[in-house]
Amino acid sequence: MAKVKEGDTVKINYTGKLEDGTVFDTSIGRNPLEFTVGKDKIMPEFEDALIGLSPGESNTAEIPSNRAFGPYLKELVVVVDKKHLPDEIDPKVGQVLEIKQENEESFIVTIKDISDSDVTLDANHPLAGKDLLFEIELLEIL
Repeated sequence: MAKVKEGDTVKINYTGKLEDGTVFDTSIGRNPLEFTVGKDKIMPEFEDALIGLSPGESNTAEIPSNRAFGPYLKELVVVVDKKHLPDEIDPKVGQVLEIKQENEESFIVTIKDISDSDVTLDANHPLAGKDLLFEIELLEIL
């Protein structure tokens, strides 16, 4: 039976969990994930967990935060005056916004807190600072 090697295109199902067992993402109930192993599109530890698997087999990948989305950086959290938000935005905690800088580059922030006059914005990835565990099932080698 064929086994996954670098360069193979694979179709998998996966479930991503945090250390406490909270599921943050899954392909179950959606379309399976399809990608080519070794093309630097997926975290290396995730791909490594597939090497040597045959269709129908499963494995897990443990990815420490520094190899996933990096550490949580306090300097990426800022408090801004509400008057700096566009008038059409009615801020809510958890809301995700795209912020454009003067140089036209944009980045994504999440509203973490709101007061009468200020909004706390967090530019960290939602999974920054978290170790990840992926349960992976190889469905097919294409």
